[in-house]
Amino acid sequence: MLLRAARPDEATVLSELALRSKAHWGYDDAFLEACRAELTLRPADLAEQRATVAQVGDRVVGFYTLAGQAPEGELACLFVEPGHIGTGVGRRLWQHAVDTARALDFERFTLDADPFAETFYRKMGAVRIGVTPSDSIPGRLLPQMAYHLA
Repeated sequence: MLLRAARPDEATVLSELALRSKAHWGYDDAFLEACRAELTLRPADLAEQRATVAQVGDRVVGFYTLAGQAPEGELACLFVEPGHIGTGVGRRLWQHAVDTARALDFERFTLDADPFAETFYRKMGAVRIGVTPSDSIPGRLLPQMAYHLA
């Protein structure tokens, strides 16, 4: 598996991957459509948010984005192709994000987790610090988590 910086021309590919990954949790089409705008990346977002992809052969199987400036950042996205969930892709992307955050002198980064993904983030060492309202679904609250790099 190759981890590399995302290219601007991959914005659409990554946006669609994010939707497929979210669908893994059994959300219906209406829910996913409501999330589409929030999960759509623009080419400029990929550089601004330090997007990194996991590639197997010629196929992108996951990605993350890490936004912000020291001392604090935000893991804005971490998505894995459904067929690769549970194979270590997410763990490798997480570790790369942690290493990148350290190199950028972040003291911590935060993330708004899908409720189904909270267990994964807890296993990675993140802790819940509260809840945050969903930008896509009115009334839905998401676990807000933090990872400390100390």
